[in-house]
Amino acid sequence: MFSKACEYAIRATIYIAQQSKADRRVGVKDIAKSIDSPEAFTAKILQQLSKGNIIDSSKGPSGGFSIDKKKLHAIKLGSIVKVIDGDSIYKGCGLGLKECSEIKPCPVHSKFKIVRNELKKMLENTSLSELSSNIEKGEAFLSV
Repeated sequence: MFSKACEYAIRATIYIAQQSKADRRVGVKDIAKSIDSPEAFTAKILQQLSKGNIIDSSKGPSGGFSIDKKKLHAIKLGSIVKVIDGDSIYKGCGLGLKECSEIKPCPVHSKFKIVRNELKKMLENTSLSELSSNIEKGEAFLSV
């Protein structure tokens, strides 16, 4: 459903949120290792997230990536998806057909439309704060 880059971006952002709650900045190596992602690929993703104003980046000996704690409630999962994958997840055919619409629907069009709308609601309503809190409570995990 999400691109590999988007999956890593979500995982990285949740990890950075956790570290930011503890007033820690984290580097690319630490992030890549923690989310089980190739370091070079992770660096590119973090650059996109920084340009998209999802995460903060600072250079130097005490540099790294962080997220302002005050922004954790405001940053929604949908924002991360939009920065990395755009809005293509809300468009397109559930079967991957080039032409699929209300006028000329594919066999799963009406059912997939419901799933897509629910996904959009979930992405727009789920905050980084909520996701990182679930991990802290032991209700969810980023790695096995």
